[in-house]
Amino acid sequence: MNLIKVKNYDGMSEKATKLIVNRIHAIENPVLGLATGSTPEGLYQRIIEKYKQEEVSFKNVTTFNLDEYVGLEQNDTNSYYYFMNDKLFRHVDIAMNCVHIPSGIAEDLEKECTAFERELGQAGGIDVQVLGIGGNGHIGFNEPGTSFSSRTHVVDLEKSTIQANARFFHSIEEVPIQAISMGIETIMSSKEILLLVSGEAKADAMEKLLLGEVSEDFPASILKKHEHVTIIADAAALSIAEGK
Repeated sequence: MNLIKVKNYDGMSEKATKLIVNRIHAIENPVLGLATGSTPEGLYQRIIEKYKQEEVSFKNVTTFNLDEYVGLEQNDTNSYYYFMNDKLFRHVDIAMNCVHIPSGIAEDLEKECTAFERELGQAGGIDVQVLGIGGNGHIGFNEPGTSFSSRTHVVDLEKSTIQANARFFHSIEEVPIQAISMGIETIMSSKEILLLVSGEAKADAMEKLLLGEVSEDFPASILKKHEHVTIIADAAALSIAEGK
């Protein structure tokens, strides 16, 4: 793993933007794996700025998102489809038929997972997958105990994950208890992985990732087995690991 230490969240977002823009320029028809949540927001804001300055185009880009809540319509403000459209897609020149986000309201969720995997295969796989890390080590919505051989699947969310995401909802009762997520093997099939980590709240997780063993009890630990992982982490996120 290639670890890049930056000062703060802005530094993390800036470094990530340069990497993603470079990959879009270098690959003829890039396939990007994208994440939601507060961690990549700065990355998306800067990408939009680059687009407005005509420094990058999404005309030839295909995207696949890591996950989506089960039970939320696309126009629900808490759905990940809405998030991605609001934070990135509607601001750039990407063709929406090249955007792939699992449907959390599909009649048959298992078929939706299978179709998502098929579309990903037809696109040739992910060139760069953007990831965040949960406090319990989850990547995507792959909670502790998820098999390293899992493909896109329906996930029962842990209480800690529901509590962490409750800040986006009016009440914790509104937070979905299931999601569709790329599986760990699906993520690991990406040609390159970019893990973004910021803040003291992620310091324990970073310590376990950098200093701990590879175990399904800490899903992100599998990243140690990938040949091309870049971690961009700020000083606060590295505060515990660097103290040992």
